[in-house]
Amino acid sequence: MTSQTESTQTASTQWGLRESATFDRTTIAAIQRAAETGIYDIRGWGAKRPLPHFDDLLFLGASMSRYPLEGYREKCGTDVVLGDRFAKFPLHLATPVTIAGMSFGALSGRAKEALGRGASEVGTSTTTGDGGMTPEERGQSKHLVYQYLPSRYGMNPDDLRKADAIEVVLGQGAKPGGGGMLLGQKISERVAGMRTLPQGIDQRSASRHPDWTGPDDLAIKINELREITDGEKPIYVKVGATRTYYDVKLACHSGADVVVVDGMQGGTAATQEVFIEHVGIPTLAAIPQAVQALQELDLHRKVQLIVSGGIRNGADVAKAMALGTDAVAIGSAALIALGDNDPRYAADYEAIGSAAGFYDDFQDGRDPAGITTQDPELAARFDPVEGGRRLANFLRVLTMEAQTIARACGKAHLQHLEPEDLVAISIEAAAMARIPLAGTSWIPGQTPA
Repeated sequence: MTSQTESTQTASTQWGLRESATFDRTTIAAIQRAAETGIYDIRGWGAKRPLPHFDDLLFLGASMSRYPLEGYREKCGTDVVLGDRFAKFPLHLATPVTIAGMSFGALSGRAKEALGRGASEVGTSTTTGDGGMTPEERGQSKHLVYQYLPSRYGMNPDDLRKADAIEVVLGQGAKPGGGGMLLGQKISERVAGMRTLPQGIDQRSASRHPDWTGPDDLAIKINELREITDGEKPIYVKVGATRTYYDVKLACHSGADVVVVDGMQGGTAATQEVFIEHVGIPTLAAIPQAVQALQELDLHRKVQLIVSGGIRNGADVAKAMALGTDAVAIGSAALIALGDNDPRYAADYEAIGSAAGFYDDFQDGRDPAGITTQDPELAARFDPVEGGRRLANFLRVLTMEAQTIARACGKAHLQHLEPEDLVAISIEAAAMARIPLAGTSWIPGQTPA
C-alpha cells in the first residue's frame, strides 16, 4: 500500500510539482478541517513551530583565560532560596529545577501524586495548577505551591494555609490573555465536585481575576493572601511572556516575593491552536526583559525570577540561569519523564488518532499511559511510585548537567553563571538574549556591527 507521502514524492518527481512554503500540507489540512467543521481547533501541548530557543546559545567553557573547576573534588552549589523578600518561611530548595503548575483534571490523581513524589525525592517544589489541592499531591509534596487562578476553581483558604507558597496566576505562556480549558470528557465526578461544575461539560476558565482590574488591586489581593497565611508563605506572581518588562515591574510593585515568567514554548492541557502558535513571545526573548526590569528596581536576586516554557535538559537550565534567572520550572518535560506518550503504548495511541511522541491527545482524556486522563481504567495503568522514581532521576540529571557546564565555566554555584559565559549562533538569538554573536563582540541592536 502506497503512503500519502510516497505518492506526493512520486508526483513531485514525475511532474515537477513544487509545494508552497506558505500553504504547506499542514496549513492546507487546517483550512480543510475548519471548512468541514466550522469550529477552531483545540489541542494540548505547546507551540510546535520552530522558535528561537536555548539551542541557539553556546557556553564559552574555560580554556586559557578561564580556570575550570575539577568535577570530582570541587563543589558546585545548586541550592536556591525562593521568597525571602517578605515571607517568614521562604522555600529552601536543593535544586533550581521546579515543577510547574499542572492541574488535577488535566492530569490524573496518580500523576499528581507522582509529581509530588519525584520533586520531594530531590528536594524541590511542585505546583497544584487550576482546580485545587488534592490529598495525593499534598501528601507526597515536601514543598507545594498553591496556584490562585482567575477561575477560583477549588479555592479554599484552608488549602492556602496548607501550602508552602502561593502563586497568583495572571497568565500562562501557551495562552497569555486567555483562560484555560478542560474538555467535558475530563470533567469527572470528582473534578466536577472540586470545581463546582456540571459533570461532563466543557469548562472554560476566566481570562482575568474577578476582583481586580490592575496592579493596585493586585497589591491589595497579595496583602489579603498574606493576612490569610499570617505572612508565612512566599507569594509568587506568574505572567505569560508578552510585555514582560512592564509586567515584572508591576508584579514587584504589587509586593511579589517571586516572579514567574512563562514563555510561549510552555504547554497547556487544552486551548485554541491559534493561541498556542501565535500569541506571546519565546522564552529566550522574555528572560532579558525580566532581568532588566528587576535590575532597574534594584531587586535582581531579591525578588527571585523563575522562568518556564520549553526547558528540556541541563543545558537549558544553565543557559536560563546564565541569563539571570534564579530557577526554572518544567511541565511538558516532567510529563515525558513520567512516561507519557511512551512507545510501549504505540498501538493504543494510534487507535485514538495520535502516535507515540506527538502529544496530540492531552485534551481528549484518553491517554493510554494514564497520565492526562480521568478515565479510572486508564489512570490505573500508571504507577505513581515508578513515575515518581523516573521524575526524580530526570531532575537529578538536569541538575548534574547544569553543574557540569557551570564547572566548565569555572563557577562554584549555578547562580554564578552569567551572560558573559554565553554567545549566540544566530542573529535572532543574539538580539533576543542580548549577548554577542559567536566570534564577534556584536550584540544586534546594542553595539555597532
